[in-house]
Amino acid sequence: MQFSGDKHIKKEKIAFPKNFFWGAATSSHQVEGGTHNNWSEWEKKNANRLAKEAGDNWNLWQKAHFPEMFEAKNYISGKACDHFNRFSNDFSIAKKLGHNAHRFSIEWSRIEPKEGVFDKKAIEHYKQVLRDLRAKGITPFVTLWHWTNPLWLTEMGGEENRKFGRYFSRYASHVVRELGAYADFWITLNEPTSVIGSAYMKGAWPPQKKDIFSVIRVFKNLSRAHKLSYDEIHRIQPTAKVGFSNISMYIEPFHRFSPLDRIMARIVRHFANKEFLNLTHGKNDFLAVQYYFHKLAKFPRGLSDGSGITSDLGWEICPKGIYYILKKMKKYNLPVYVTENGLADADDSRRAAFIKNHLYWVHKAISEGVDVRGYFYWSLLDNFEWDKGFWPRFGLVEVDFLTMERKIRPSAWEYAKICKNNGFEMIVKNRHI
Repeated sequence: MQFSGDKHIKKEKIAFPKNFFWGAATSSHQVEGGTHNNWSEWEKKNANRLAKEAGDNWNLWQKAHFPEMFEAKNYISGKACDHFNRFSNDFSIAKKLGHNAHRFSIEWSRIEPKEGVFDKKAIEHYKQVLRDLRAKGITPFVTLWHWTNPLWLTEMGGEENRKFGRYFSRYASHVVRELGAYADFWITLNEPTSVIGSAYMKGAWPPQKKDIFSVIRVFKNLSRAHKLSYDEIHRIQPTAKVGFSNISMYIEPFHRFSPLDRIMARIVRHFANKEFLNLTHGKNDFLAVQYYFHKLAKFPRGLSDGSGITSDLGWEICPKGIYYILKKMKKYNLPVYVTENGLADADDSRRAAFIKNHLYWVHKAISEGVDVRGYFYWSLLDNFEWDKGFWPRFGLVEVDFLTMERKIRPSAWEYAKICKNNGFEMIVKNRHI
C-alpha cells in the first residue's frame, strides 16, 4: 500500500487469486433475436401499453434522455442484437477485452419447440457456440433457464405447473448429454426470485398473475426443478459443477434503531436472499451471486431506494453492498461466482468507476476468507431489457440496433486492463466508495 501526500488518501494494489475468471454475461432472449417463447408473445400483446405507461413510470430526465421509451417497437425484442448469427464476432470482442470466461444461456424454446421433441439444429448451433468459446480460450458458464419458457409449456401453466420440475430436468438432461463435452459449469435457473417477485407478486411480468398462492407454488416448483436437474446433470456428467444464480439485495432498515424496520428488513432478506438457498440445500456445487440493488425496508410501506448516485434506470449505485452480500455467503463453504453485476449507463460516464469500486469490495471479501472465483459484468452487449425494452444500455459494447454495428465503450477497455492484469491499482480516499 502506498500513501500519497494526503495522509487520508491511499493507493492500494488490488490483486485477485490465480486462475480467477473474468468475463461478461448475456442471455438468449435478450441478445440472440428470433426467439419464439412466452416473452416474445407477451411483448406483442403489451408493447403499446408499455409505451403509453412510460410517461407515468419514469422521471423527467429519463424521459428526456430516452424518448424511445414512448415507441411501441422499443418493447419488441425482434432481432435483438442478432447474437444468434454474430456470436463468433462477439466472442472475438470478448477475447480482445481479456475475458477468459463467458456466461450465456441456452434458449429452451429452440431446443424443445414441442413437448418431448428436441431440435437437432438448435443443439448443433449451441455446439458451435461452445466450440467457438473453447477455441478462443474462453471458459463457458452455461445457464439453462433465463426466464423464458416454450409456448407448449406456457399453455400448461409454465412455472405454476406441478410437473415443471420434471419437464425442466428432462430438457436439462438432453442438453447436458449433447453438450456436456464442451462445458463444465451449469447454472440451472437464473434469478428465480426475480420471476417470483415480478410475475407473481407484482403482476408486472408474464403471466401477470398477482397471487400469493402462485408465489408459494412457483417457489416450490422452481426449487424442485433445480434439485431434479442437479441430480440428472451429475448422473450424466459426474464432474460437472452445478448451481443456480441468485439475485441478492443489500437490504437495510430505513431507520436503523426502529424495531419494526429491522424486523421487516430481516423478513425481506430471508425471502429475497436466503429462501431459495434453503430450499436447494445440499444441491449446489457453487453459489452464483448477482448484485444490483440497495434497498431500505420501512414498516409498513415496504422497500425504497437509497439516496446515492443512480444508473439510467434510477437504481442506486452502492458498491459496498456487494461486500456484505458476499460475506453472508461464507457460511455455506462453497465457491462463489459473481455472475451478474452491472448498470445502465448510456453515456458511459459511470461504468468504469462502477466496475472498479465493486471489485474493490469483492476483493475485500476475498481477503476475509470468502472463496470468490470469478466476476462477470452484465452485460457484454447492449441488449433487450425485458419490460424496459432497448433504451437501458448495460453493455461493455454499444450496439446500434438498426445496423447491428458493435462499438467497444471506453469503460470496456478499462475493465480489459483489470482482466489482463488480474487486478488493478486504486486510489482509496476512504472505506465507503
